[in-house]
Amino acid sequence: MNAPTSESTPGGGSRCHALLPCAGTGSRAGTPVPKQYQPIAGRPMVLHTLAALQAVERVALCLVVTAPSDRFWDADSASQVVAPCGGDTRAETVFNGLQALLDHGAAASDWVLVHDAARCLVTPAQINALLDACWNDAVGGLLALPLPDTLKVGLDGRVAATVDRSDKWLAQTPQMFRIGALRAALAAAAEQGFVGVTDEASAMEMAGHHPRLVPGSPQNFKITYPADFALAEAVLSSRTRTEPA
Repeated sequence: MNAPTSESTPGGGSRCHALLPCAGTGSRAGTPVPKQYQPIAGRPMVLHTLAALQAVERVALCLVVTAPSDRFWDADSASQVVAPCGGDTRAETVFNGLQALLDHGAAASDWVLVHDAARCLVTPAQINALLDACWNDAVGGLLALPLPDTLKVGLDGRVAATVDRSDKWLAQTPQMFRIGALRAALAAAAEQGFVGVTDEASAMEMAGHHPRLVPGSPQNFKITYPADFALAEAVLSSRTRTEPA
């Protein structure tokens, strides 16, 4: 799909970039290496994630933000733009990565897709659906799923209440916002130590914005625990079997 023309988009032909925070250790995954580098279906997880983002024509630049000590990309630095400016938290890593995008020639009015490296099952179709829904939006938005299960409040190991799920959504990524607006929101949150910032949308909400919710896919889950790796491998293997020869 071709990028929208300047006549059809706000900001006179703004571009879109992808930012992949890759500075975490993924301690809950129980892997011998940071989980984004754990092999799935024969490739490090993060390379599946990158392939989906790079297959989207409207993504002009994909920037991987790593910890300063990360050596994974040393052998591949010629083919991938890497910024070794990751911070102690996800929010700090994204904040630093946004400045790196600007340093690489992005404009504050450009869109950025921030995506979890551990959501390696995202597809170009899902990313394009988010772009289509948010490109002309005043704020931007995120992929999300309406909550499918009954939600309970727990107290001392017992149910204390059942929560109405009719208006509840499970946030996913990518999350799509203007670089300048997201950087400003994160800068304001940084003054409070990023307290309450669990994703980019939450930072935008704290700044008074209301991001758009765009239906995602149950397969776009975040690999967190050891059992998630086998499920992701099964999904990727299934996709390989169904791809045309």
